[in-house]
Amino acid sequence: MYRNSRLAILLPILLAAAVVLGLLLGRYLGRNTPEAQLRNLVEQLTHPTNKLAYTLSLIETEYVDSVSMDSLSEQVIPLLMEELDPHSVYIPKSEMEAVNEPLQGEFDGIGVVFNMAPDTVIVLNVIPSGPSDKAGVKAGDRIIRINDSLVAGQKIPNNEIVKRLRGKRGTQVKLSLERQGIAEPVEVEVTRGAIPIKSLEAAFMLPDSIGYIKLSQFAITSHNELITALNNLKAQGMKRLIFDLRGNPGGFLDQAIRIANEFLPADKLIVYTEDRNHNRTDEMSDGNGTIQELPLAVLIDEFSASSSEILAGALQDNDRGTIIGRRSFGKGLVQRQIPYPDGSALRLTVARYYTPTGRSIQKPYTNGDALGYEEDLWNRYRHNEFFSADSIHFNDSLRKVTPGGKVVYGGGGIMPDLFVPVDTTDVTRYFLEVSGRNILFRYTLEYADRHRDALNAVKTIPELQALLDADKELMNDFIRYAARNGVQPDYKDIARSRKLIEAQLRAYIGRNTPLNEAGFYVNIYPIDPVMLRAVEVLKTQNDHD
Repeated sequence: MYRNSRLAILLPILLAAAVVLGLLLGRYLGRNTPEAQLRNLVEQLTHPTNKLAYTLSLIETEYVDSVSMDSLSEQVIPLLMEELDPHSVYIPKSEMEAVNEPLQGEFDGIGVVFNMAPDTVIVLNVIPSGPSDKAGVKAGDRIIRINDSLVAGQKIPNNEIVKRLRGKRGTQVKLSLERQGIAEPVEVEVTRGAIPIKSLEAAFMLPDSIGYIKLSQFAITSHNELITALNNLKAQGMKRLIFDLRGNPGGFLDQAIRIANEFLPADKLIVYTEDRNHNRTDEMSDGNGTIQELPLAVLIDEFSASSSEILAGALQDNDRGTIIGRRSFGKGLVQRQIPYPDGSALRLTVARYYTPTGRSIQKPYTNGDALGYEEDLWNRYRHNEFFSADSIHFNDSLRKVTPGGKVVYGGGGIMPDLFVPVDTTDVTRYFLEVSGRNILFRYTLEYADRHRDALNAVKTIPELQALLDADKELMNDFIRYAARNGVQPDYKDIARSRKLIEAQLRAYIGRNTPLNEAGFYVNIYPIDPVMLRAVEVLKTQNDHD
C-alpha cells in the first residue's frame, strides 16, 4: 500500500539530515497537526541527544574536509533500512522507474516482446496497433541494429537492449531487421508510444465450462483487467473459475481489496490493518461483486505474497472457494512509499495486515537479518515442505476457525485447503539436459521461424491446438534437433518424460503466436498437477448463473 501525505512530502525538504527519516517518521505520523508534528520533529533532530542527526550536523559543519552530505546519505540510508524489517527499503532515484513501472500500467517504448537467443534479439510478438506494429515490425524479425549501432552477435545484456529500445513517447528509434525470406535488411523507423503493461497474463476457457485467469501482479489496472476478462469468459459460457495467483508477488493493496469484493457478498470483512498505535482500519465488501456465487478455485504457491495472500486469506476466511496449491510466502507487512525531493523514495513498513479471522500471516523475522529471511524458502525445501503437507507445522496458539468451521492458522503464509506437492515423477536426466541447456526453448524458436506464417495466423486456442495436433513429427523432430546439439536420445527417459517435453514444446510454440501467454498456459495445463486438481474440484460443484 503506497500512500503519500502532505507531511511525508514536506519532511525531506525541511530536514537537512534526511537520513533519519526512516527511523523517526512513524513516531509522528497521525499525531496532532502537520505543523506541530514538523516543529516537534525538527526540535528532536537538532537536539544534541539525537546522536545520529547531531553526528551528521557535526560532519557537515566541523569535519576538516568538505563532504557531500547527499553522497553520505545515499550510503547511510540503505544501512539504516537493513536494521528494520526485511521489506522496508530505500529506493535510489536511478532505480525508481524500474521499481514502479510494473505497477503503473504502462511505459514508453516500441511495443514488442523479444528474447535473446543466444545473442540475437528475436521479436517473439508485436503488440497489435502498437508503435512497432504500425511501423511494420513482425514477429520473427531479428533486430540487427538499433540507431545504426550493431547489436546482433555483440552479447549485449538484455537490460541494455531494453534501455536502447525504450524512450520518451514521441521520440523515434531506427531498427535494422533481418527477416526470413528477404535477403537485404529491412529498415524501419518506430515512433515510441505508451505501451500498456498487462498484469493479467492469460484468460481462456477450459473444458467443462471452466474459465482460467492468471494474474501476475496487483498493478493499478488489475481490477479493470479482471472485470474485462470475466465478462469475456462469461460470454464464452464460463460457469466455474480457476484464479491463478502462483508466483504473484503482490502490489497495490487496494487492487486486492477491489478484486476480493468481486467474489464476496455484502458486509464481509476482507482485511484489516493495524499501525504501531493499534489504530485499526477495516475493509468491507459492498455487495456489488459480479461473481459472488461462481464456483471458485484459487491457486497459490510459495511465491504468492502480500496482496496475493490478502486475497487468498479473505476468500479462505469467508469460506469462499477452495484454495489449492502450496503454502504461500508469508508477507503480512504494509509499506507506504514516501518520496524525497530528488526523486528517490523510502518504502517504509507502517502497518500489519490481518485476515478476517484475525490471522497475521507474516512469517517470523529478526530485524537486520535479511539473509535469514531470504533463506526461508530454501529451508522449507530442505525440510520437505514442498513435497509433503505433513512436514508443515503451525503453532496451535495461532489457530483460528472460519464461520464455516474450517481450521486455519496464522504465523507464516496461507496454507491451502488442498495441498498439492511439487511433482517430479516425469523429470529424467534427459529432460534436465534438454531443458537445462536451453535446447528445448531454442528448438521452439527455430520451429516458430519455420512456421511463422501459420503461427501468426492463429487467432483462437482451437486454431492453435489444431495446428499443433496436425504436426505428428514434432517430438521426433525435436529429438533429432537435441542430438545435433549434443544430447543423444535416451529412449527410456524420453518415454517417461514424453508428456512433459511435448507439453513444454507446445507451450513455448503457443507463446510465439498472437495468443501470447494464453497459448502457453493452455498447453501447460495438462502437466500441471495443481490446475488438474482444481479442475477436478470444480467439476464436482454445481453451476451458478
